[in-house]
Amino acid sequence: MLNSLDIAKPPSATRVVVAMSGGVDSSVVAGLIAEQGYEVIGVTLQLYDHGAAVHRKGACCAGQDIHDARRVAERLGIPHYVLDYEERFRAAVIDRFAQSYADGETPIPCVDCNRHVKFTDLLATARDLGADVLATGHYVASRPVGDGRRGLFRPVDDDRDQSYFLFATTQDQLDTLRFPLGTMTKPETRDHARRFGLEIADKADSQDICFVPAGRYTAIVEKLKPEAAEPGDIVHVDGRVLGRHEGVMRFTVGQRRGLGIAAREPLYVVGLEAARRQVIVGPREALVTRTIALRDLNWLGDTPLAIGESLDCFARVRSTRPPRPAVLHMTAIGPALELPGGEEGVAPGQACVLYDAGTGPARVLGGGFIRRQEAVSRTTGTEPAAILAIS
Repeated sequence: MLNSLDIAKPPSATRVVVAMSGGVDSSVVAGLIAEQGYEVIGVTLQLYDHGAAVHRKGACCAGQDIHDARRVAERLGIPHYVLDYEERFRAAVIDRFAQSYADGETPIPCVDCNRHVKFTDLLATARDLGADVLATGHYVASRPVGDGRRGLFRPVDDDRDQSYFLFATTQDQLDTLRFPLGTMTKPETRDHARRFGLEIADKADSQDICFVPAGRYTAIVEKLKPEAAEPGDIVHVDGRVLGRHEGVMRFTVGQRRGLGIAAREPLYVVGLEAARRQVIVGPREALVTRTIALRDLNWLGDTPLAIGESLDCFARVRSTRPPRPAVLHMTAIGPALELPGGEEGVAPGQACVLYDAGTGPARVLGGGFIRRQEAVSRTTGTEPAAILAIS
């Protein structure tokens, strides 16, 4: 059964906007909330239109998905609206995505979509509609933590955990958002879809980067930021020029395959210097990072750290990796994360999400984006001493 939405009003007096993407998860959320007697309004965002997206498997927020959301709303007997957010999505997500690659970073567009489009613009629309809460189909948990505030937690289904993509949610947004699937597994969600008689009960999940046709992200980047496709040198950490490349946008830190060079030892991308159009490569040990500088830190914990304070926590530097023990330091030049066990392939532009180190359910403390560092040392392949010196 769906847990309470934790609203003071009774269901009959509560209006809930559900962000319906046309997939199984958000459709079930709409069904479960309507079943409890809440007044539900379904809203679908049209974020882009590539033409072929109408029939492309794995597309999201365009074409067929919009039709699916409309049919689900009809089946559930709830009103449904489609909002054209293409301009906002282009500026807040696609343009940022291209710029990040041009800067030698590895972007994470789902975070930008959540924080700038879904949880800012759509939340404002929900409030304009007189809604008390905005509900989504994300696999993450939210519950009261005292003083009228809500906390963000990992879901019961670790395999579906989407907390990594929601770290930038603000406290004000979190207090209005609800995530009913945080206590469910994906099979349970599909069972509910079948119970509601939804045709999309067995629909495949959408792909990670929804706006990239056929997975060719380089075509979008090259169109918007042609400088990212300019050729340059592939340089070993010891200073040797090993070959040429066709644009820094084609590489990410940690990459091994597709380097286009011959070497007697396995080589990995350990850094990207976009201004000099250089791809820096080295042995696997050069990938190990023990300190990460962060930018745009968003804090969801109880008390923010003051400069000079530190906090034991767990950190996740990629969505596919488990949280690892870490120490967050608030320094005079910004937040820095110490990873005693080290972490391989830490890529600037990706998110670093922080979790409570307590024994209870893992609470999301917040997080930030991994900041670009100075050039990788040509002699050791290690981070600059200035970054490693935490004070």
